[in-house]
Amino acid sequence: MSRRMAWLLKRFFRPAALLLIVGLASAGTVAASAQQAGQSFATDRLSIVTAEGRQLDFEVELAVNAEQRAQGLMFRRKLPEMAGMLFVYGKEWEVSMWMKNTVIPLDMFFIKGDGRIVAIAERTVPYSLETISSGQPVTGVLELNGGTAARLGIRPGDRVRHSAFTAAP
Repeated sequence: MSRRMAWLLKRFFRPAALLLIVGLASAGTVAASAQQAGQSFATDRLSIVTAEGRQLDFEVELAVNAEQRAQGLMFRRKLPEMAGMLFVYGKEWEVSMWMKNTVIPLDMFFIKGDGRIVAIAERTVPYSLETISSGQPVTGVLELNGGTAARLGIRPGDRVRHSAFTAAP
């Protein structure tokens, strides 16, 4: 190898390697802080009442402020079968979600102020930057493991019972 080639490799390879190492360390720090942030969510229970009258009970973490909603379920590697996250907005508006940094596929249930599910995005794609929209104003979004809607027969029109929504009939 020529001296010039050795000099070029030293000159340009080391900074690139350093940037890679710093980038990997930063990613680890972000993942660790995400897990810590996930522990700061309050938890609660909610029920979904299907059109057939079945009541399905879930343990959910609550994302009630902008920081919590931005964090969501990012970096989580697993989610218990009957658990999820409820995003509460406090007023009805059209909501858009994405799956950036979200490792597991999710079902997203878009919920009106009266607790009625108006749309479901099933089996969303992990890490996708594609926008997933409610398509109409909603007050909340419930995220559960991908496939839960199909497995339990949850459909638009079913009702979510939780204090974030007005009492459903």
